Amino acid sequence: MNTDDVLGKAPLFAALDRESAAALRTSITEVQLSKGQTLFHENETGDRLYVVLEGKIKLSRTSPDGRENLLSVLGPSEMFGELSLFDPRPRTATATALTDVRLAGLGHDDLRPWLTGRPEVALHLLRALAQRLRRTNDVLADLVFTDVPGRVAKQLLDLAERFGTKIDDGLRVHHDLTQEELAQLVGASRETVNKALADFAQRGWLRIEAKAVVILDIDRLHNRSR
Repeated sequence: MNTDDVLGKAPLFAALDRESAAALRTSITEVQLSKGQTLFHENETGDRLYVVLEGKIKLSRTSPDGRENLLSVLGPSEMFGELSLFDPRPRTATATALTDVRLAGLGHDDLRPWLTGRPEVALHLLRALAQRLRRTNDVLADLVFTDVPGRVAKQLLDLAERFGTKIDDGLRVHHDLTQEELAQLVGASRETVNKALADFAQRGWLRIEAKAVVILDIDRLHNRSR
């Protein structure tokens, strides 16, 4: 997809007609990051929101003892950094490029007056925040009520929905995560997550590849995620 198509699917642009979308795009600054490069750190002042145009970026938090928790992996058309638009406090996460990444950045000072006369766009942004809150609630519930294999299955299905590509024998999910990052996303140790993946592979539900999996039996994976 070209840049306009990718932006058009982002919550900020989804409610706009063509003329309004074109006007807002004039305020966009493109940002390019190399794999492993950090866009911003947790607790920094935030004054921009971003839409992923190409590649993948991860959002993470670090505990006082240095452990990292991977909150989410974002791809094309997904937006982040909008929380500080409504609540101008420091960033709540660190954003790091998982792959080479191209982003569209929009400054809050440009957006606030622009949103004043377009309440339908503000509603789309608030809906996106509400969906993120629901997702956070689901993750917290999974940590309490779902075992590690169930959480692994659920994360793989979520990644498949956004990054999966159909191939002859299944659905290939190139998540670009290391084993440690996948474990952080699940909220468990790397050994426990690897054991769950090996079990799924032995059962014939998936095939493990480098920074990817091929889902061979999506129905069984769905059942295990419940």
